[in-house]
Amino acid sequence: MKRLGRVVIAGLVVLAAALPFIAANEFLLTVGTVVALNIIGATSLHLVIRTGHVSLAHAGFMGIGGYTAALTLTRLGWPFPLDIAAGAVAPALLALLIGPLLLRLQGKYFVLVTFLLGEILRLGFLQWSGLTGGANGIFGIPSPAPVFATPAAFYWLALGTALLCVALVARVLSSGIGRVIDSVREGERLAQCSGVPVLRVKVGVFVLSTALAGIQGGLMAHYLHYIDPGAFTSVQSLSFVVMNVIGGMGSLLGAVIGAVFIVILPELLRGYVEMQQVMFGIILIIVIAAIPGGLVELAGRLRQLAMSVSDRAKRGRAART
Repeated sequence: MKRLGRVVIAGLVVLAAALPFIAANEFLLTVGTVVALNIIGATSLHLVIRTGHVSLAHAGFMGIGGYTAALTLTRLGWPFPLDIAAGAVAPALLALLIGPLLLRLQGKYFVLVTFLLGEILRLGFLQWSGLTGGANGIFGIPSPAPVFATPAAFYWLALGTALLCVALVARVLSSGIGRVIDSVREGERLAQCSGVPVLRVKVGVFVLSTALAGIQGGLMAHYLHYIDPGAFTSVQSLSFVVMNVIGGMGSLLGAVIGAVFIVILPELLRGYVEMQQVMFGIILIIVIAAIPGGLVELAGRLRQLAMSVSDRAKRGRAART
């Protein structure tokens, strides 16, 4: 079954890569690009969640990355790879600075403080108009390069970056560091007594998570050719949390599935303009209530059902013979 799962995932990746060839219009490419960008944000937050924390400042770190990439490109003339790298380093440095203090908090206190941090960052983007353009934002951000100027080319760039980010996070979580991260989540005091440098591990995860969020912010600025504080509110941070909850907070695959679900579902409800938000909310409530473990749990249930049906069929054939 594991081999079958890998084959299914590989097939979905190939299908996603082939989307520009099968898409009937640019709308599907737009949705695909937004999905890919949100996968980066959801998987980066998943790293923090795996340490036992839920951050509501993720959109703020994404904003730092977006503004840094935009400013280093438009004002300093840095080329695309360098401005994205700067967009990753800037939020990571802030996370490294405040992480040792912030990550000492637990539970609701961490959530509240990160919520306040996210609002402080958003207000900073809004008030520092000489640098960020204030409420008007920054216009005229060019494409990363002429080769990525078309919707299909940028989609491949976003998809490739998302796959690399997911692969990086998967490598971290499947390594010895990942086991240490899980031990911190399951029992921080016990892990500390066992010699695990808990705070150092949590700060390292936090720094990597914010760096990936910065990459998403930089790519988003290039994609929209515009950036403003309205894109980095606590609602966006909460959206990343919901993606992980819907998909399954205990699984990296859940973060990916949740990002796809949360982006695509509103598009499927576009025909119900007046009731779109209500229907969206009702569907989310039903999914969360019916499948507490997320959509990954649903996939597990379906797999078990398929195995049960297969076993019954085998026993039936054996009885007949």
